[in-house]
Amino acid sequence: MCGFRGRLGWGRVRGSGVLGRRRWTAVDMPGLGGKVAVVTGASSGLGLETALQLARRGALVVVACRDLRRGAAAAEAIGAAGGRGDVDVARLDLGDLDSVREFSDWCSGRFERLDLLVNNAGVMVPPASSTADGFELQFGTNHLGHFALTARLMGLLRATADSRVVTVSSHAHRMGEVCFDDLQWESRPYRAAAAYAQSKLANLLFCFELQRRIDDAGIEMLSVASHPGFTRTGILRHSRVLKVWNPLFAMPVPQGALTTLFAATSPDAEPGGYYGPNRWGQLRGHPTRVKPSAAAKNRETATRLWQVSEELVGLQCLPQ
Repeated sequence: MCGFRGRLGWGRVRGSGVLGRRRWTAVDMPGLGGKVAVVTGASSGLGLETALQLARRGALVVVACRDLRRGAAAAEAIGAAGGRGDVDVARLDLGDLDSVREFSDWCSGRFERLDLLVNNAGVMVPPASSTADGFELQFGTNHLGHFALTARLMGLLRATADSRVVTVSSHAHRMGEVCFDDLQWESRPYRAAAAYAQSKLANLLFCFELQRRIDDAGIEMLSVASHPGFTRTGILRHSRVLKVWNPLFAMPVPQGALTTLFAATSPDAEPGGYYGPNRWGQLRGHPTRVKPSAAAKNRETATRLWQVSEELVGLQCLPQ
């Protein structure tokens, strides 16, 4: 029976968090004038901070979110905080494949290029529930929604030299196991934390398999992953334990967003790289390259998950 793979191991951190000669911060981001970026879940938390910093460097940023009123408020906040790039707001519900299609069609009609796709949005340990398409909410939103979005935006990404896809995972992926016999938790008692860990492991498997397919196809594109450590965001609202520890030990959002911003913009980000905080067992600190679990590097699992994901969403993404 599938479930947790055991306790949450800290894993090995490569380096000291000093990428180059100093700790990397948002000040080190390059100029992004003329670049187009889509950030999912950008109306709050890490997504909003990511969109804000990209706009500060001159990128045209699409705030992709479920609630357009919250998205408009986010765009206003980005402008007030010194965003130099334009900000578009568009509705995207990753738990609804029709919404993913409509958003992608809008992007294809609006832009001729897409330099950066940040697959950031997610849900964490909610009560048992399903997406509009009948998938378990966390697997359907965190993985399948982003898989379908990336597939539908692949034309724009391929048309843009040196484009990037950044997938935000979690250190919780180390507890995950992809249970192909019951991906949607239909035959087992639902365990929210285990379902979340499965979805975050799926994020990494997707990132690494995408880079392999990019390399095989000879495309000028980068697939990179990140995780924010323990950051003070609203995604923790369903976890009673984390809500208690959140105000005491979690990083502020601007600090937690640095790993994603590094993966999204740094010329030092490596193909198929995975970046997380460098201190407290990857819970806090500055960006550094970190080692994923062995399960996340399993090519057989990644290939199978890719094929199953294509079947579930009814799309092909970089077929071999």
